[in-house]
Amino acid sequence: MRGNRIKRERLVDAAVAVVVGVIVVLVARADDRAGPLDLALITVGSLALAAHRTAARVVLAITTGSLLAEVVHAGPSAIMALPVVGAVHTAARTGHRGTAAAAAAVFLGGYVAAGSASAEVAREAVLLAGWFLCAVVTGLADSNWQAYLRQTEQRAMEAERTREEAALRRAGEERLRIARELHDSLTHSISIVKLQAGVAVHLARKRGEEIPPALLAIQEASGEAMRELRATLEVLRTDEPTGTPALLVERARAAGLAVELTVTGEERPLAATVDRATYRIVQEALTNAARHAGPAKVSVQLAYGKGDLTIRVEDDGTADPAGPPTPGIGLTGMRERVTALGGTLDAGPRAEGGFAVRARLPLGEAGEVREAG
Repeated sequence: MRGNRIKRERLVDAAVAVVVGVIVVLVARADDRAGPLDLALITVGSLALAAHRTAARVVLAITTGSLLAEVVHAGPSAIMALPVVGAVHTAARTGHRGTAAAAAAVFLGGYVAAGSASAEVAREAVLLAGWFLCAVVTGLADSNWQAYLRQTEQRAMEAERTREEAALRRAGEERLRIARELHDSLTHSISIVKLQAGVAVHLARKRGEEIPPALLAIQEASGEAMRELRATLEVLRTDEPTGTPALLVERARAAGLAVELTVTGEERPLAATVDRATYRIVQEALTNAARHAGPAKVSVQLAYGKGDLTIRVEDDGTADPAGPPTPGIGLTGMRERVTALGGTLDAGPRAEGGFAVRARLPLGEAGEVREAG
C-alpha cells in the first residue's frame, strides 16, 4: 500500500513538472525565445521539479541555475520565474527556508542585472519578490500542517493502543473474577455431589446391594464435570500469548511502524515459559518503539543458538545515548520474566542513537515445549 502511494506521488510530481515546462516553453516560443539553448535550459529547470520530494535542495539549485542562465542569455521574462517559485516552495516545505530565500534572492538579483536595472524590470522584480515570499510562506505553512497531521495521527494511534491495553487488562481482571466465582461456588458444590455419590456407591457395595445405574451415572458425571471445570479455570487464570512474534511484527506494520523481522539459526518449538517470555518481550519492545521512537525504523531479530535464544529489538529513533531510560512497568516486567528464566536483559539507548532491547533466554530441555490444545 505504501509502495503504491509513493508511485502515485512520483507520477503526480512528474506530471506537474511536465505541465510547468510546457507552459514556460509555450510562452517562451511566443516571445521568440525558441533557440536550442533556451529550450534546453527551460526543460532542465522545469523537469527537475519532479524530484523535489527526494532532493529538494538539489532541485532548487538546478532549477534556479538553469532559469537564471536563461534570463541572462535571452533577457528577463517573468514566466521564467515560475519553475523557480515552485522549487522555492518545495525547499521551504522540507525545512530549508534559508536556502530557499537565498535562491530567490540570487534569481531576483540576476533578473534585475540582466535587464540593466530598467524601471520595467524593477517593477517585475518587485512582483516576483512577492511571488517568492508567498512561496516561502506557503511552504512553511505546508510543513507545519504536515507536522500537525503526523502528530495527530501518532496521538490517535497512541490512544488506540491505550484503549486496547485497557480493554485487555479489564478482560484479564474479569476472567480472574469469573474464575474465583466458579471456584468458590461450583467447585464446592460439585465436590460435595461427587463425594456423596462415591460414599453411596461404597456403602452399596459393602452391603452387597445392587448399585443403581442412576447413582453410577451421577458419580461419573460429577467426576467429569470436576475435570472440565478445572480445565476451564486453568484457561481463565492463564494469560497465554495469542500469537507469535511474526504476528506482532505484522500488526506493528499495519499500525504504521516500519519494522522488519529476521530469524537466524534453527527455529524450533520452545518451552512454554520461554515462548511466552519471547512474545511478551517483543510485544513490549515494539510498543515502546511505537510510543517513544518517533518515525523510526525498527528491527526485530531472533537468533536461535544451540542452548539459548537471543532477542534483539532495535530502533533508530530519538532516544538520547546520554540519557539512561527511566525503568517503567514494561521494562521492569521484561527484566523479571528474563531473570525468572535465568537469562540476561540489556535495555537502553544505542551509542549511534535510538533504543535497543537485547535479551538472552536459555532454551532448557528440548522436550519442554508447549502442549497443544
